[in-house]
Amino acid sequence: MRILVLGAGALGGYFGGRALEKGADVSFLVRPRRAEQLARDGLVVRGPLGDFTRPVTVLAQAGPGFDVVLLTAKAYDLDDAIGAIRPAMQAGAAVLPVLNGMSHLDALNAAFGRDRVWGGLAHISASLGADGTIRQVGDWCGLYFGEQDGRMDGQATVVPDILGRMWEKMVTIGTLAAATVLFRAAVGDILRAGGEPFLDRLLEGNAAIAAANGHPLREAYRPQMRKLFGDRDSPITASLMKDLEAGGRNEADHILGWLAAAGERAGVDTTLQRAAWVHAKAQAERRAREARAAN
Repeated sequence: MRILVLGAGALGGYFGGRALEKGADVSFLVRPRRAEQLARDGLVVRGPLGDFTRPVTVLAQAGPGFDVVLLTAKAYDLDDAIGAIRPAMQAGAAVLPVLNGMSHLDALNAAFGRDRVWGGLAHISASLGADGTIRQVGDWCGLYFGEQDGRMDGQATVVPDILGRMWEKMVTIGTLAAATVLFRAAVGDILRAGGEPFLDRLLEGNAAIAAANGHPLREAYRPQMRKLFGDRDSPITASLMKDLEAGGRNEADHILGWLAAAGERAGVDTTLQRAAWVHAKAQAERRAREARAAN
């Protein structure tokens, strides 16, 4: 199988690298600066599940000949990402998106056709350092995919109910994003500060939103979430919080805003989700105001 990975950041680099380890033919479509790092140092991953460094194939432009495109862009960059991978998709490849949220499915379905767009999600806490090293934190790590209609016809053999799994991921990242954005701290910090009741209320509220939209959480999944949000030593924070503190673009609309809107349409109370969304948006407005004043 030939795999094209858009980007070689925390998600694309990590899972593309693991595919390389298992013998897949993987190429990375990256920007010039990242291409220089990879040419000089190779793909470098550090983490509790194993370290590795290896040379990789990098491309400046997509082309035909790939079976699968692994799409790991930020949600706000989706339009540009669609344009970047279109040459590979024109030859019949399938696209596996592992973006945060679920709103990207509509755009990808419109661009390439629903039968060529898989549902996908990644469970991982990882970051890309300035030196190009990908650092994974904790043992919560997995990549899941399947066809949107539940059919399994060859390559997509992992998850028959991928939309349900994506809702589970939405509940998880929605809880993580809202909590760490509001408190500006990691999960363990929040728990040690006495925030367990808040985390429980937020988690159950997000689970209610999923259920109201036709995707109740599997009982088998709840222990995983309880473990994730019950570790008093956990250093995990949402990427949304990291982006917010760095002052860059963020996915508040695609995670917190989308989840709140889905709850409101279904008649579920979304006070906490809206509070987190407004907090993220207000911080962006404050930074914009300060930048205008500085000029």
